Amino acid sequence: MSSFRKGLGDGIPIALGYLSVSFTFGIQCIAVGLNWWQAFLISLTNVTSAGQFAGIGIIVSQSGLFEMACTQLVINMRYALMGLSLSQKADKSVRGVHRWGVSFGITDEVFAVAMGNRGEVSNRYMYGLILLPVIGWSGGTFLGAVAGSVLPDAVRSALCIAIYGMFLAIIIPPAKKSSAVLKVILIAVALSCCFKYVPVINRISGGFAIIISTVVAAALGALLFPVPETESKEAAE
Repeated sequence: MSSFRKGLGDGIPIALGYLSVSFTFGIQCIAVGLNWWQAFLISLTNVTSAGQFAGIGIIVSQSGLFEMACTQLVINMRYALMGLSLSQKADKSVRGVHRWGVSFGITDEVFAVAMGNRGEVSNRYMYGLILLPVIGWSGGTFLGAVAGSVLPDAVRSALCIAIYGMFLAIIIPPAKKSSAVLKVILIAVALSCCFKYVPVINRISGGFAIIISTVVAAALGALLFPVPETESKEAAE
């Protein structure tokens, strides 16, 4: 059980970070009309911040399941790549049903911590690493939803702004280091503004607008600002 305990210890900082972000998600769910148990269930079964925030927007707009599926596929496709990479570091204990269990809890932070460990990782370590972040994410959502049910509208609206601060904290540091990343962000912002304000195309639903903006911005970034092969090798090392 030593590997499981080590995973638990490594997962504590992730869980604490998830607690604050998911608290905001819970508040936002209440703000758009969802119940506390619906918010809690979404977080417990998904564990994906960007996908969940995009998902509740699609739910509120009463869009179809196809749009929801496409949006989640585009936003969360990176997890499949993370899973493939992590499978090369996993030992023989991560096989069969354990691959399903581990894949459920792969997030950006869990992936980074697991890949940063020396040597191979076992299924017990991964379960320990995943457990507390999942509890932190779903528990924070529950607390946020309960708080959102009793807080005044003004306070609830103010707390919902915190999610935008989180997204800014994600994109600004890499944008300051790389002009290519900054340009891709600006392309995505410009496309999002077009879908919001330009006649005709502003009729496209929010889910498909996210899909188109993401795919087009990423494609233009790869085409116009490719990463040199030497930089790719250095990043991998």
